[in-house]
Amino acid sequence: MSPMLYGRQSTSGSDGPSGPTNAYREQFRHPADVFSVLLLLGGDVVNRALAQLAGTGFTPVAFSFGWVAYGVSALVSCVGENRLMPVPDCSGLVINGEAGTIRENSSWILGRMIRDFHYWSPLATTTKLSNILDERHRDLLGNDANAKRPKHAGLCITVFEASDIHTAGIQPTLTWLSLSGIIVTLIQLGMAAIPCGVFGDWGILMITALGVTLSYLTGMLPQWHDEKWACRRNSGKTVVLTRGNGAQHAIVILGKGPALQEHGRGLDLEDLAAVAANVDVVASFTTRLMVGALAVFWVLLLITAAGTKTNTWFLVAVGAIGILQNAAAAGWQRQPKHFGVPLKFVEVIGHKKVMQALLLLEERYPHVGRSVRDIFFQGKMFPKELEQWKVLELEADWYEAARKTERATIAAARASDALILAKANQNSTTIRPNKEDLSQSSATTLTDVAREADAKVTKATAAANKAEAAVADARNALKVEHNLERTLNWAWKDPAVPSHEFYT
Repeated sequence: MSPMLYGRQSTSGSDGPSGPTNAYREQFRHPADVFSVLLLLGGDVVNRALAQLAGTGFTPVAFSFGWVAYGVSALVSCVGENRLMPVPDCSGLVINGEAGTIRENSSWILGRMIRDFHYWSPLATTTKLSNILDERHRDLLGNDANAKRPKHAGLCITVFEASDIHTAGIQPTLTWLSLSGIIVTLIQLGMAAIPCGVFGDWGILMITALGVTLSYLTGMLPQWHDEKWACRRNSGKTVVLTRGNGAQHAIVILGKGPALQEHGRGLDLEDLAAVAANVDVVASFTTRLMVGALAVFWVLLLITAAGTKTNTWFLVAVGAIGILQNAAAAGWQRQPKHFGVPLKFVEVIGHKKVMQALLLLEERYPHVGRSVRDIFFQGKMFPKELEQWKVLELEADWYEAARKTERATIAAARASDALILAKANQNSTTIRPNKEDLSQSSATTLTDVAREADAKVTKATAAANKAEAAVADARNALKVEHNLERTLNWAWKDPAVPSHEFYT
Protein backbone atom coordinates (compact mmCIF):
# COMPACT_ATOMS: atom_id res chain seq x y z
CA MET A 1 0.00 0.00 0.00
CA SER A 2 1.38 3.38 -0.92
CA PRO A 3 2.25 5.84 1.84
CA MET A 4 -0.11 8.42 0.39
CA LEU A 5 -3.05 6.02 0.49
CA TYR A 6 -2.15 4.96 4.00
CA GLY A 7 -2.02 8.57 5.12
CA ARG A 8 -5.45 9.27 3.72
CA GLN A 9 -6.92 6.29 5.51
CA SER A 10 -5.42 7.29 8.84
CA THR A 11 -6.72 10.84 8.70
CA SER A 12 -10.25 9.73 7.84
CA GLY A 13 -10.56 7.45 10.86
CA SER A 14 -12.84 8.15 13.82
CA ASP A 15 -9.91 9.24 15.96
CA GLY A 16 -8.39 11.63 13.44
CA PRO A 17 -8.40 15.38 13.91
CA SER A 18 -11.28 15.78 11.42
CA GLY A 19 -13.27 12.77 12.61
CA PRO A 20 -16.83 12.98 13.99
CA THR A 21 -15.77 12.11 17.52
CA ASN A 22 -13.97 15.37 18.07
CA ALA A 23 -16.76 17.25 16.36
CA TYR A 24 -19.37 15.68 18.62
CA ARG A 25 -17.20 16.30 21.66
CA GLU A 26 -16.80 19.93 20.73
CA GLN A 27 -20.51 20.29 20.02
CA PHE A 28 -21.48 18.93 23.43
CA ARG A 29 -18.84 21.10 25.06
CA HIS A 30 -20.02 24.28 23.34
CA PRO A 31 -23.38 23.76 21.56
CA ALA A 32 -23.11 26.85 19.42
CA ASP A 33 -26.28 26.63 17.34
CA VAL A 34 -28.52 24.63 19.65
CA PHE A 35 -29.99 27.54 21.59
CA SER A 36 -30.85 29.50 18.45
CA VAL A 37 -32.65 26.43 17.09
CA LEU A 38 -34.49 25.80 20.36
CA LEU A 39 -35.76 29.38 20.36
CA LEU A 40 -37.92 28.39 17.38
CA LEU A 41 -39.67 25.53 19.21
CA GLY A 42 -42.56 25.70 21.67
CA GLY A 43 -44.37 28.84 20.54
CA ASP A 44 -47.77 27.30 21.32
CA VAL A 45 -46.74 26.68 24.93
CA VAL A 46 -45.74 30.32 25.31
CA ASN A 47 -49.05 31.46 23.85
CA ARG A 48 -51.09 29.45 26.34
CA ALA A 49 -48.93 30.53 29.25
CA LEU A 50 -49.56 34.16 28.30
CA ALA A 51 -53.29 33.49 28.01
CA GLN A 52 -53.30 32.11 31.55
CA LEU A 53 -51.49 35.01 33.20
CA ALA A 54 -51.97 38.05 30.95
CA GLY A 55 -54.61 40.70 31.49
CA THR A 56 -53.47 42.41 34.69
CA GLY A 57 -50.68 44.48 33.16
CA PHE A 58 -47.82 42.67 34.86
CA THR A 59 -47.41 39.21 33.35
CA PRO A 60 -44.41 37.26 34.67
CA VAL A 61 -44.05 34.59 31.98
CA ALA A 62 -40.44 33.41 32.02
CA PHE A 63 -38.11 33.74 29.04
CA SER A 64 -37.70 30.33 27.39
CA PHE A 65 -37.48 28.37 24.18
CA GLY A 66 -40.22 29.24 21.73
CA TRP A 67 -40.39 32.98 22.31
CA VAL A 68 -38.99 33.85 18.89
CA ALA A 69 -41.49 31.54 17.19
CA TYR A 70 -44.30 33.02 19.25
CA GLY A 71 -43.21 36.59 18.50
CA VAL A 72 -43.50 35.99 14.76
CA SER A 73 -46.76 34.00 15.02
CA ALA A 74 -48.26 36.70 17.27
CA LEU A 75 -47.61 39.25 14.54
CA VAL A 76 -49.39 37.06 11.99
CA SER A 77 -52.31 36.47 14.36
CA CYS A 78 -52.60 40.13 15.30
CA VAL A 79 -52.55 41.36 11.71
CA GLY A 80 -54.52 38.55 10.07
CA GLU A 81 -56.95 37.42 12.79
CA ASN A 82 -57.02 40.63 14.86
CA ARG A 83 -56.46 38.78 18.12
CA LEU A 84 -53.77 37.63 20.54
CA MET A 85 -55.70 35.17 22.71
CA PRO A 86 -55.55 31.55 21.50
CA VAL A 87 -58.62 29.61 20.43
CA PRO A 88 -60.31 27.50 23.14
CA ASP A 89 -58.65 24.16 23.79
CA CYS A 90 -61.98 22.64 24.86
CA SER A 91 -65.18 22.88 22.82
CA GLY A 92 -68.42 23.78 24.52
CA LEU A 93 -71.81 25.44 24.29
CA VAL A 94 -73.10 28.55 26.03
CA ILE A 95 -76.90 28.66 26.34
CA ASN A 96 -78.99 31.63 27.42
CA GLY A 97 -81.06 30.32 30.32
CA GLU A 98 -84.06 32.50 29.50
CA ALA A 99 -84.16 32.92 25.72
CA GLY A 100 -82.66 29.51 24.93
CA THR A 101 -80.20 30.84 22.33
CA ILE A 102 -77.17 28.60 21.79
CA ARG A 103 -73.66 29.78 20.97
CA GLU A 104 -70.54 27.85 20.11
CA ASN A 105 -67.94 28.97 22.61
CA SER A 106 -65.01 30.94 21.21
CA SER A 107 -63.69 32.26 24.53
CA TRP A 108 -60.50 30.74 25.87
CA ILE A 109 -61.59 31.49 29.45
CA LEU A 110 -64.92 29.66 29.18
CA GLY A 111 -63.21 26.76 27.43
CA ARG A 112 -60.82 26.36 30.36
CA MET A 113 -63.70 26.58 32.84
CA ILE A 114 -65.52 23.77 31.05
CA ARG A 115 -62.38 21.68 30.64
CA ASP A 116 -61.28 21.95 34.28
CA PHE A 117 -64.70 21.66 35.92
CA HIS A 118 -63.74 18.36 37.54
CA TYR A 119 -60.98 20.29 39.32
CA TRP A 120 -62.89 23.32 40.63
CA SER A 121 -66.32 21.75 41.11
CA PRO A 122 -67.53 21.78 44.74
CA LEU A 123 -67.61 18.69 46.94
CA ALA A 124 -71.41 18.57 46.70
CA THR A 125 -71.14 17.94 42.96
CA THR A 126 -68.74 15.03 43.47
CA THR A 127 -71.02 13.55 46.13
CA LYS A 128 -74.12 13.94 43.96
CA LEU A 129 -72.44 12.35 40.97
CA SER A 130 -71.27 9.43 43.10
CA ASN A 131 -74.84 8.89 44.32
CA ILE A 132 -76.15 8.96 40.76
CA LEU A 133 -73.60 6.38 39.63
CA ASP A 134 -74.33 4.16 42.65
CA GLU A 135 -78.05 4.30 41.98
CA ARG A 136 -77.51 3.44 38.34
CA HIS A 137 -75.21 0.60 39.38
CA ARG A 138 -77.94 -0.87 41.58
CA ASP A 139 -80.31 -0.83 38.62
CA LEU A 140 -77.75 -2.66 36.50
CA LEU A 141 -77.18 -5.25 39.22
CA GLY A 142 -80.88 -6.04 39.14
CA ASN A 143 -80.47 -7.26 35.56
CA ASP A 144 -76.90 -8.55 35.72
CA ALA A 145 -75.20 -9.65 38.92
CA ASN A 146 -71.77 -9.08 37.36
CA ALA A 147 -72.47 -5.56 36.11
CA LYS A 148 -69.72 -3.05 36.78
CA ARG A 149 -70.23 0.40 38.22
CA PRO A 150 -70.76 2.81 35.32
CA LYS A 151 -68.53 5.83 34.83
CA HIS A 152 -71.27 7.91 33.24
CA ALA A 153 -74.97 8.09 34.03
CA GLY A 154 -77.76 10.64 33.95
CA LEU A 155 -77.04 14.33 34.31
CA CYS A 156 -75.46 16.37 37.11
CA ILE A 157 -76.28 20.10 37.11
CA THR A 158 -74.31 22.45 39.36
CA VAL A 159 -75.79 25.89 40.00
CA PHE A 160 -73.67 28.95 40.77
CA GLU A 161 -74.32 32.65 41.00
CA ALA A 162 -72.07 35.62 40.43
CA SER A 163 -70.06 36.37 43.54
CA ASP A 164 -70.82 39.54 45.49
CA ILE A 165 -67.39 39.49 47.17
CA HIS A 166 -64.98 39.60 44.24
CA THR A 167 -65.28 41.95 41.27
CA ALA A 168 -65.90 40.27 37.93
CA GLY A 169 -63.45 40.92 35.13
CA ILE A 170 -60.44 41.33 37.43
CA GLN A 171 -58.21 38.35 38.08
CA PRO A 172 -55.87 38.17 41.09
CA THR A 173 -52.46 39.66 40.40
CA LEU A 174 -50.39 37.57 42.79
CA THR A 175 -50.95 33.84 42.50
CA TRP A 176 -48.48 31.03 42.82
CA LEU A 177 -48.25 30.86 39.01
CA SER A 178 -47.25 34.50 38.73
CA LEU A 179 -44.87 34.14 41.66
CA SER A 180 -43.30 31.13 39.95
CA GLY A 181 -42.61 33.31 36.92
CA ILE A 182 -40.85 35.91 39.07
CA ILE A 183 -38.81 33.30 40.93
CA VAL A 184 -37.78 31.53 37.72
CA THR A 185 -36.76 34.86 36.18
CA LEU A 186 -34.50 35.62 39.14
CA ILE A 187 -32.95 32.15 38.90
CA GLN A 188 -32.34 32.65 35.18
CA LEU A 189 -30.60 35.98 35.72
CA GLY A 190 -28.49 34.51 38.49
CA MET A 191 -27.51 31.56 36.33
CA ALA A 192 -26.64 33.84 33.40
CA ALA A 193 -24.46 35.94 35.69
CA ILE A 194 -22.16 32.99 36.48
CA PRO A 195 -20.13 33.12 33.24
CA CYS A 196 -19.93 36.89 33.59
CA GLY A 197 -18.44 36.66 37.07
CA VAL A 198 -16.25 33.60 36.49
CA PHE A 199 -15.09 33.92 32.89
CA GLY A 200 -15.84 37.57 32.16
CA ASP A 201 -18.38 36.52 29.47
CA TRP A 202 -21.18 39.06 29.74
CA GLY A 203 -22.91 37.94 26.52
CA ILE A 204 -25.01 35.25 28.26
CA LEU A 205 -26.31 37.74 30.82
CA MET A 206 -27.09 40.29 28.11
CA ILE A 207 -29.09 37.78 26.02
CA THR A 208 -31.00 36.58 29.09
CA ALA A 209 -31.80 40.12 30.24
CA LEU A 210 -33.02 41.09 26.77
CA GLY A 211 -35.17 37.97 26.54
CA VAL A 212 -36.73 38.62 29.95
CA THR A 213 -37.45 42.24 29.02
CA LEU A 214 -39.10 41.32 25.71
CA SER A 215 -41.19 38.55 27.29
CA TYR A 216 -42.49 40.84 30.04
CA LEU A 217 -43.25 43.61 27.53
CA THR A 218 -45.25 41.15 25.41
CA GLY A 219 -47.42 40.21 28.38
CA MET A 220 -48.08 43.85 29.25
CA LEU A 221 -49.91 44.66 25.99
CA PRO A 222 -53.37 46.15 26.76
CA GLN A 223 -54.88 43.97 24.03
CA TRP A 224 -54.73 40.96 26.36
CA HIS A 225 -57.17 42.55 28.80
CA ASP A 226 -59.47 43.76 26.03
CA GLU A 227 -59.75 40.28 24.51
CA LYS A 228 -59.86 38.29 27.70
CA TRP A 229 -62.94 40.05 29.08
CA ALA A 230 -64.60 41.31 25.89
CA CYS A 231 -68.12 41.47 27.34
CA ARG A 232 -70.51 43.67 29.24
CA ARG A 233 -70.35 43.94 33.03
CA ASN A 234 -73.09 43.83 35.67
CA SER A 235 -75.15 41.40 33.64
CA GLY A 236 -78.17 39.60 35.06
CA LYS A 237 -78.25 36.86 32.43
CA THR A 238 -78.50 33.23 33.39
CA VAL A 239 -76.32 31.02 31.20
CA VAL A 240 -75.57 27.31 31.01
CA LEU A 241 -72.12 25.95 30.13
CA THR A 242 -71.79 22.40 28.86
CA ARG A 243 -69.84 20.27 26.43
CA GLY A 244 -73.06 19.32 24.66
CA ASN A 245 -75.28 16.28 24.26
CA GLY A 246 -73.98 13.31 26.23
CA ALA A 247 -72.03 15.39 28.74
CA GLN A 248 -72.07 14.35 32.37
CA HIS A 249 -72.15 17.89 33.74
CA ALA A 250 -73.93 21.16 33.09
CA ILE A 251 -72.95 24.43 34.77
CA VAL A 252 -75.71 26.96 35.47
CA ILE A 253 -74.52 30.47 36.32
CA LEU A 254 -77.12 32.90 37.65
CA GLY A 255 -76.32 36.52 36.91
CA LYS A 256 -78.60 37.89 39.60
CA GLY A 257 -78.69 37.31 43.31
CA PRO A 258 -81.96 38.79 44.65
CA ALA A 259 -85.00 38.06 42.50
CA LEU A 260 -85.89 41.73 42.02
CA GLN A 261 -82.38 43.06 41.42
CA GLU A 262 -82.55 45.22 38.32
CA HIS A 263 -78.88 44.87 37.45
CA GLY A 264 -76.78 41.78 37.88
CA ARG A 265 -73.25 41.65 39.17
CA GLY A 266 -71.57 39.19 36.81
CA LEU A 267 -70.05 39.17 33.35
CA ASP A 268 -72.21 38.70 30.29
CA LEU A 269 -70.91 35.23 29.47
CA GLU A 270 -73.04 35.09 26.33
CA ASP A 271 -71.08 38.08 24.99
CA LEU A 272 -67.85 36.47 26.11
CA ALA A 273 -68.65 33.29 24.19
CA ALA A 274 -68.94 35.31 20.98
CA VAL A 275 -65.64 37.14 21.43
CA ALA A 276 -64.38 35.91 18.04
CA ALA A 277 -67.19 37.82 16.30
CA ASN A 278 -66.89 40.93 18.48
CA VAL A 279 -65.62 43.82 16.37
CA ASP A 280 -64.98 45.92 19.47
CA VAL A 281 -61.89 43.90 20.40
CA VAL A 282 -60.12 44.10 17.04
CA ALA A 283 -56.44 44.80 17.54
CA SER A 284 -55.74 48.51 17.14
CA PHE A 285 -53.06 50.01 14.96
CA THR A 286 -50.97 50.74 18.05
CA THR A 287 -51.18 47.10 19.14
CA ARG A 288 -50.14 45.89 15.70
CA LEU A 289 -47.24 48.32 15.67
CA MET A 290 -46.06 47.17 19.10
CA VAL A 291 -46.37 43.48 18.21
CA GLY A 292 -44.46 44.11 14.99
CA ALA A 293 -41.67 45.89 16.85
CA LEU A 294 -41.46 43.06 19.38
CA ALA A 295 -41.24 40.51 16.56
CA VAL A 296 -38.31 42.42 15.04
CA PHE A 297 -36.52 42.50 18.39
CA TRP A 298 -37.09 38.77 18.88
CA VAL A 299 -35.50 38.04 15.51
CA LEU A 300 -32.54 40.27 16.40
CA LEU A 301 -32.19 38.38 19.67
CA LEU A 302 -32.15 35.11 17.73
CA ILE A 303 -29.34 36.41 15.52
CA THR A 304 -27.41 37.56 18.57
CA ALA A 305 -27.83 34.20 20.30
CA ALA A 306 -26.58 32.41 17.19
CA GLY A 307 -23.30 34.32 17.49
CA THR A 308 -22.57 32.98 20.97
CA LYS A 309 -19.82 30.33 20.75
CA THR A 310 -18.75 29.78 24.37
CA ASN A 311 -20.56 29.01 27.63
CA THR A 312 -23.68 28.19 25.63
CA TRP A 313 -24.75 25.54 28.13
CA PHE A 314 -25.74 28.37 30.44
CA LEU A 315 -28.13 29.65 27.77
CA VAL A 316 -29.55 26.17 27.30
CA ALA A 317 -30.09 25.88 31.06
CA VAL A 318 -31.80 29.29 31.14
CA GLY A 319 -34.17 28.26 28.35
CA ALA A 320 -34.85 24.85 29.90
CA ILE A 321 -35.87 26.32 33.25
CA GLY A 322 -38.07 28.85 31.47
CA ILE A 323 -39.87 26.27 29.33
CA LEU A 324 -40.70 24.26 32.46
CA GLN A 325 -42.36 27.32 33.97
CA ASN A 326 -44.18 28.04 30.70
CA ALA A 327 -45.48 24.47 30.47
CA ALA A 328 -46.70 24.56 34.07
CA ALA A 329 -48.43 27.90 33.52
CA ALA A 330 -49.99 26.80 30.23
CA GLY A 331 -51.53 23.56 31.47
CA TRP A 332 -52.26 24.25 35.11
CA GLN A 333 -55.88 23.87 36.24
CA ARG A 334 -57.31 26.99 37.84
CA GLN A 335 -60.50 28.17 39.50
CA PRO A 336 -62.90 30.58 37.74
CA LYS A 337 -61.94 33.48 40.02
CA HIS A 338 -58.41 33.28 38.61
CA PHE A 339 -59.94 33.99 35.20
CA GLY A 340 -61.90 36.98 36.50
CA VAL A 341 -65.18 35.03 36.79
CA PRO A 342 -65.81 34.73 40.55
CA LEU A 343 -68.66 32.36 41.38
CA LYS A 344 -70.56 31.31 44.50
CA PHE A 345 -71.97 27.81 44.81
CA VAL A 346 -75.76 27.56 45.19
CA GLU A 347 -76.81 23.92 44.84
CA VAL A 348 -76.48 20.80 42.74
CA ILE A 349 -79.32 19.03 40.91
CA GLY A 350 -79.01 15.59 39.41
CA HIS A 351 -80.77 12.36 38.53
CA LYS A 352 -79.92 9.05 36.95
CA LYS A 353 -82.38 9.92 34.17
CA VAL A 354 -81.58 12.94 32.04
CA MET A 355 -85.22 13.90 31.59
CA GLN A 356 -85.89 13.85 35.33
CA ALA A 357 -82.84 16.01 35.96
CA LEU A 358 -84.07 18.56 33.42
CA LEU A 359 -87.54 18.58 34.98
CA LEU A 360 -86.03 19.20 38.42
CA LEU A 361 -83.97 22.04 36.98
CA GLU A 362 -86.99 23.65 35.33
CA GLU A 363 -88.97 23.33 38.55
CA ARG A 364 -86.27 25.10 40.57
CA TYR A 365 -85.28 27.66 37.91
CA PRO A 366 -88.04 28.49 35.41
CA HIS A 367 -87.03 28.64 31.72
CA VAL A 368 -83.54 27.23 32.40
CA GLY A 369 -84.43 23.56 32.07
CA ARG A 370 -86.50 24.29 28.99
CA SER A 371 -83.59 26.12 27.35
CA VAL A 372 -81.27 23.08 27.53
CA ARG A 373 -83.87 20.35 27.04
CA ASP A 374 -83.34 20.00 23.29
CA ILE A 375 -79.57 19.73 23.78
CA PHE A 376 -79.53 16.93 26.34
CA PHE A 377 -82.70 15.15 25.25
CA GLN A 378 -83.20 15.10 21.51
CA GLY A 379 -85.53 12.11 21.42
CA LYS A 380 -89.30 11.90 21.46
CA MET A 381 -90.96 12.50 24.82
CA PHE A 382 -93.76 10.45 26.34
CA PRO A 383 -97.21 12.04 26.71
CA LYS A 384 -96.81 12.21 30.47
CA GLU A 385 -93.52 14.05 30.10
CA LEU A 386 -95.12 16.48 27.68
CA GLU A 387 -97.82 17.22 30.25
CA GLN A 388 -95.20 17.77 32.95
CA TRP A 389 -93.34 20.23 30.75
CA LYS A 390 -96.59 22.00 29.94
CA VAL A 391 -97.32 22.51 33.63
CA LEU A 392 -93.80 23.78 34.30
CA GLU A 393 -93.95 26.16 31.34
CA LEU A 394 -97.22 27.61 32.60
CA GLU A 395 -95.74 27.96 36.06
CA ALA A 396 -92.75 29.77 34.56
CA ASP A 397 -95.08 32.18 32.76
CA TRP A 398 -96.99 32.76 35.98
CA TYR A 399 -93.74 33.34 37.87
CA GLU A 400 -92.65 35.89 35.29
CA ALA A 401 -96.03 37.63 35.47
CA ALA A 402 -95.79 37.72 39.26
CA ARG A 403 -92.34 39.28 39.05
CA LYS A 404 -93.60 41.93 36.65
CA THR A 405 -96.50 42.64 39.00
CA GLU A 406 -94.18 43.07 41.96
CA ARG A 407 -91.85 45.31 39.99
CA ALA A 408 -94.79 47.40 38.81
CA THR A 409 -96.05 47.63 42.40
CA ILE A 410 -92.67 48.87 43.58
CA ALA A 411 -92.55 51.42 40.75
CA ALA A 412 -96.06 52.61 41.65
CA ALA A 413 -95.10 52.98 45.30
CA ARG A 414 -92.06 55.04 44.34
CA ALA A 415 -94.18 57.24 42.08
CA SER A 416 -96.71 57.71 44.87
CA ASP A 417 -93.99 58.69 47.33
CA ALA A 418 -92.59 61.17 44.81
CA LEU A 419 -96.08 62.63 44.30
CA ILE A 420 -96.61 63.07 48.03
CA LEU A 421 -93.23 64.77 48.33
CA ALA A 422 -94.01 67.09 45.42
CA LYS A 423 -97.37 68.08 46.94
CA ALA A 424 -95.67 68.75 50.25
CA ASN A 425 -93.17 71.01 48.52
CA GLN A 426 -96.04 72.73 46.70
CA ASN A 427 -97.90 73.47 49.93
CA SER A 428 -94.75 74.80 51.61
CA THR A 429 -93.90 77.15 48.71
CA THR A 430 -95.33 80.60 49.38
CA ILE A 431 -92.47 82.96 48.59
CA ARG A 432 -92.15 82.99 44.79
CA PRO A 433 -95.08 82.46 42.41
CA ASN A 434 -92.90 81.07 39.63
CA LYS A 435 -91.56 78.41 42.00
CA GLU A 436 -95.13 77.58 42.99
CA ASP A 437 -96.07 77.19 39.34
CA LEU A 438 -93.09 74.90 38.89
CA SER A 439 -94.18 72.80 41.86
CA GLN A 440 -97.72 72.58 40.45
CA SER A 441 -96.44 71.40 37.07
CA SER A 442 -94.18 68.86 38.78
CA ALA A 443 -97.07 67.59 40.85
CA THR A 444 -99.24 67.27 37.75
CA THR A 445 -96.52 65.32 35.95
CA LEU A 446 -95.99 63.03 38.92
CA THR A 447 -99.74 62.47 39.16
CA ASP A 448 -99.75 61.24 35.57
CA VAL A 449 -96.77 59.00 36.33
CA ALA A 450 -98.54 57.55 39.36
CA ARG A 451 -101.70 56.89 37.33
CA GLU A 452 -99.66 55.18 34.62
CA ALA A 453 -97.90 53.06 37.24
CA ASP A 454 -101.24 52.06 38.78
CA ALA A 455 -102.49 51.06 35.32
CA LYS A 456 -99.41 48.88 34.84
CA VAL A 457 -100.03 47.26 38.21
CA THR A 458 -103.62 46.50 37.27
CA LYS A 459 -102.58 45.05 33.92
CA ALA A 460 -99.77 42.98 35.43
CA THR A 461 -102.03 41.70 38.20
CA ALA A 462 -104.62 40.58 35.66
CA ALA A 463 -101.94 38.77 33.66
CA ALA A 464 -100.63 37.10 36.81
CA ASN A 465 -104.10 35.97 37.82
CA LYS A 466 -104.69 34.59 34.34
CA ALA A 467 -101.39 32.72 34.40
CA GLU A 468 -102.14 31.36 37.87
CA ALA A 469 -105.52 30.09 36.68
CA ALA A 470 -103.87 28.39 33.70
CA VAL A 471 -101.40 26.69 36.02
CA ALA A 472 -104.20 25.48 38.27
CA ASP A 473 -106.14 24.08 35.30
CA ALA A 474 -103.05 22.32 33.96
CA ARG A 475 -102.25 20.84 37.36
CA ASN A 476 -105.82 19.60 37.75
CA ALA A 477 -105.70 18.03 34.30
CA LEU A 478 -102.41 16.33 35.09
CA LYS A 479 -103.76 15.12 38.43
CA VAL A 480 -106.90 13.69 36.81
CA GLU A 481 -104.81 11.99 34.14
CA HIS A 482 -102.48 10.55 36.78
CA ASN A 483 -105.40 9.23 38.86
CA LEU A 484 -107.02 7.70 35.79
CA GLU A 485 -103.74 6.06 34.79
CA ARG A 486 -103.28 4.66 38.31
CA THR A 487 -106.87 3.34 38.33
CA LEU A 488 -106.43 1.66 34.97
CA ASN A 489 -103.18 0.04 36.07
CA TRP A 490 -104.80 -1.21 39.27
CA ALA A 491 -107.86 -2.54 37.42
CA TRP A 492 -105.69 -4.23 34.82
CA LYS A 493 -103.89 -6.15 37.55
CA ASP A 494 -107.18 -7.21 39.20
CA PRO A 495 -109.58 -8.86 36.69
CA ALA A 496 -112.34 -9.02 39.33
CA VAL A 497 -112.91 -5.28 39.13
CA PRO A 498 -116.12 -4.49 37.20
CA SER A 499 -115.57 -2.73 33.91
CA HIS A 500 -117.77 0.22 34.84
CA GLU A 501 -115.30 1.18 37.62
CA PHE A 502 -112.74 2.04 34.97
CA TYR A 503 -114.57 5.32 34.41
CA THR A 504 -115.70 6.20 37.92
